[in-house]
Amino acid sequence: MAAKEHLQAQISALPHKPGVYKYFDDEGIIYVGKAIDLRKRVSSYFTKQDHNKKTQQLVKNIKRIEFTIVDSESDAFLLENNLIKQHQPKYNILLKDGKTYPYICLTNERFPRLIPTRNKINDGSRYYGPYANGTALNVLLELIRALYPLRTCNFNLSPQNVAAGKFKVCLEYHLGNCKGPCENHEDEAQYNGYIQQIRNILNGDLRVPKQYFREQMTAAAQDMQYELAHQFKVKLDKIEAFQVKSTIVHATLTNIDVFAIASNEKSAFITYLKVMNGAIILTQSLEVQKKLDEEDAEILAPLVMQMRQEFESESREILTNVALELPLPGVTVSIPQIGDKRKLIELALKNVLYARKEKESMNDRSKDLNEVRIMETIKKDLRLTELPKHIECFDNSNFQGDNPVAAMVCFRNAKPSKKDYRHYHIKTVVGPNDFDSMYEVVSRRYRRLVDEGASLPQLVIVDGGKGQLSMAVKALKDLNLWGQIPVIGIAKRLEEIYVPNDPLPLYIDKKSESLRLFQRMRDEVHRFGITFHRSRRDAATLKTELTDVKGLGPITADKLLNKFKSVKKIRELTEAELIAEVGKAKAKVLQNYFAENEAPTHPMPARQLPS
Repeated sequence: MAAKEHLQAQISALPHKPGVYKYFDDEGIIYVGKAIDLRKRVSSYFTKQDHNKKTQQLVKNIKRIEFTIVDSESDAFLLENNLIKQHQPKYNILLKDGKTYPYICLTNERFPRLIPTRNKINDGSRYYGPYANGTALNVLLELIRALYPLRTCNFNLSPQNVAAGKFKVCLEYHLGNCKGPCENHEDEAQYNGYIQQIRNILNGDLRVPKQYFREQMTAAAQDMQYELAHQFKVKLDKIEAFQVKSTIVHATLTNIDVFAIASNEKSAFITYLKVMNGAIILTQSLEVQKKLDEEDAEILAPLVMQMRQEFESESREILTNVALELPLPGVTVSIPQIGDKRKLIELALKNVLYARKEKESMNDRSKDLNEVRIMETIKKDLRLTELPKHIECFDNSNFQGDNPVAAMVCFRNAKPSKKDYRHYHIKTVVGPNDFDSMYEVVSRRYRRLVDEGASLPQLVIVDGGKGQLSMAVKALKDLNLWGQIPVIGIAKRLEEIYVPNDPLPLYIDKKSESLRLFQRMRDEVHRFGITFHRSRRDAATLKTELTDVKGLGPITADKLLNKFKSVKKIRELTEAELIAEVGKAKAKVLQNYFAENEAPTHPMPARQLPS
């Protein structure tokens, strides 16, 4: 109580201001959240009654609360993001610092170079990207190097050094990949013209370089320099081939960020598309694990902020498939319903739904492989001739010989098939005789399957040792099914497996998946049978109590029990209610009985009926 009172005192002291709150357990921070109103938000964790199990567990572990007041919701958003990255609380979706993505660097020097890098240096060079994967970057670099003769050396090509003849041309010059600016063979103005076109390509605009090569091709052809015209034609074809591979959207759409999210019970899947000059120039997808059954908007909002930061987006327009409130002044966030922008959202959704489906299919395949492996292990351990896809397990239940029942559970593909579970009232056995009871239920089960033409299981398990197993074998022999259905017994004490005609038990490795499945089936059939037995015993006890009342027949007792379910509820009926149910005479009989046999926990005074 002292701990709860301490928390309540902390909550009462919280201000009605925007800020960030931190929950602690005995070891440290377990959750970080933001709020427009700190007191309202934090108190809701402790006053709401409809929290999911994960949130209930979080609240249960809170030992201390700290908070930080900020000026605005925007500041709270950013502070929350930074604290989550710093502390990695166990109940937050982890916004880990992104890996270092690659850039294309256009160096700040005479005769600039184009190089890939993961490190940005403040030296005046221009960096393009980052790129979500190295493949996209390499494809772009290969295109540019095929179009323009750029130098690759790292010499300092100052006019003084070049004039002094400090450098010699290399193999790239002789291969035609570089025009030799190191020996002053390259015109600097023409080289800078290449650089300007490269800037356009890196910004996603292919119109300028396409126009340039088309004009050069036409001019060379008019001068009857057909070999040169062909070279320009090849370069023009390379640009167009590259453009075909790019995902083209409407040419008027530029500088837009597109985010789509889809989730299931455990994870959320996000896709990010960056659109420039009518083309998608960057795509990135990720999966995050849910911690507190968060809504999609709660998950997506901080990830939008993080991904825009990682990919250095300056877009003033964000398209999403869920409503978001982001602390980004001057940036519009919308959910388009029609037109080309809607098609962008649908494209992002198609990608994210595919990613979710693939992950779920992978999990399903993993489960299927796991189940097949378990069945293969059982087949090997028991030396079965076929895979045990259908297994049934039997157990008997009675209490000092009263109300004997039996139960059967069915597993298909190593999973419970509850629609095939069965209860049995023991009909032919008097007293607590597990052996004869086992014979009866096995006989009844498989006689029925044979009569109905249903498929038989590939394995039968009986809960018990050699005695129960021998009676199950006898039942199968009497039905002429012996040899068609393998049967084993599992003894409780040492988890021994008994097989027919072998006096010694089979010991399976305690860590074996076979034994674990047998134990699971044994526990399941025991639970199923005990539940049925208790319901029968309780019903018999109730019925006996009312049928013992002199002057009250079994039909009246059944009628009352079927409607009110318990004697306790019948005791609580008013005089008028009793009369309405059974009439004045029987109501008086019941009230006199209840008065003479008052319930020990809820005594009830007798009510006298008028004579």
